[in-house]
Amino acid sequence: MSRWNIIFKPFSELLSNVVDNRGKTCPTAPSGLALIATNCIKNDNLYPVYENIRYVSDETYKTWFRGHPLPGDLIFVTKGTPGRVCVVPPKVDFCIAQDMVAIRADNKKVSPKYLFAALRSAEIQSEIENLHVGSLIPHFKKGDFDKLQIPLPERELQEYIGEQYFTFSAKIDLLHRQNKTLEGMAEALWRKMFVEGADPGWKKGKLGDITSVSTGKGLRRIEYNENGLYPVIGANGEIGRTDKYLTNEKLILTGRVGTLGEIFISNREVWISDNVLIIKPNEDRFFYAVYFLLKNIDFENLNVGSTQPLVTQTDLKNIEIELPANDILDYFVTWCESGFNKIEKNVSQIRTLSRLRDTLLPKLMSGEVSVKL
Repeated sequence: MSRWNIIFKPFSELLSNVVDNRGKTCPTAPSGLALIATNCIKNDNLYPVYENIRYVSDETYKTWFRGHPLPGDLIFVTKGTPGRVCVVPPKVDFCIAQDMVAIRADNKKVSPKYLFAALRSAEIQSEIENLHVGSLIPHFKKGDFDKLQIPLPERELQEYIGEQYFTFSAKIDLLHRQNKTLEGMAEALWRKMFVEGADPGWKKGKLGDITSVSTGKGLRRIEYNENGLYPVIGANGEIGRTDKYLTNEKLILTGRVGTLGEIFISNREVWISDNVLIIKPNEDRFFYAVYFLLKNIDFENLNVGSTQPLVTQTDLKNIEIELPANDILDYFVTWCESGFNKIEKNVSQIRTLSRLRDTLLPKLMSGEVSVKL
């Protein structure tokens, strides 16, 4: 099949249901059903992730909300990071907060999986960005859904594109979950050995005694390149690409300003922005102990910003630490290296699958790549 005719339909006309739970803060409880917010919706994940979640009581779940998502629905962010979208998993064990909606594709008008793929495409993400309103916090209001035009190839091709995109995404999601499990096991071991098993006789000091802490460097606007070879790492993770790299060392990174508390490991050729603090342990055996220490630090207590969150090099260097005997560190390092080697292999596979998926999608949607159906 060569290039084909594609019609366009307003996003709003392709939906059979929209669950919009007001623009109000939901009453929360110490425990109960998970309440996911916009930070849980990421375009790198097939399903929502559970990060910094809150909870609602059974009574609130039954009476406060206008509706709840069903398996196969899409969760679409409307404020803050408009356009991020995930699929509702087969088992729905959460409810959704404000600033996002649950949408249901009208199966008579569009293939649900194709709609998911189309919304994730670079072209539609760009269109959503162009439709943003709000000078400080971006919005894409439900009332503006009719302004977003979705390309619709013939139904058989929609089904093919949607299934291909979903299959790639499911494989990537599985690898993400494997990595989360592996890192969770390493963190549990760290807690058992370094927190619960801490010995009063361990040597006390400060993080600056065993690490160097520095700041990345900013890029000029002209130095960003959409198809650049190297990722640019900001406080929230990858924020762009460039054709030169700052470092290829194995480092621990965390946001310096704006977003605090996100901890990353970088071990490839990257450019690190000036909104990021770079932590480099003096010895390899300290690496994973420092990484998990930082992941368990309350960065709110380190925040010294008056207008926006801020943490300084000095703040990190002054974090108090306790150093166990070398044999304890060596055992922990050996255990972690095995798990993180598997994580790195998974990350490499994720990058490959993501690149294939995101390269193939626009070519299939435009008809540049022909398929026999």
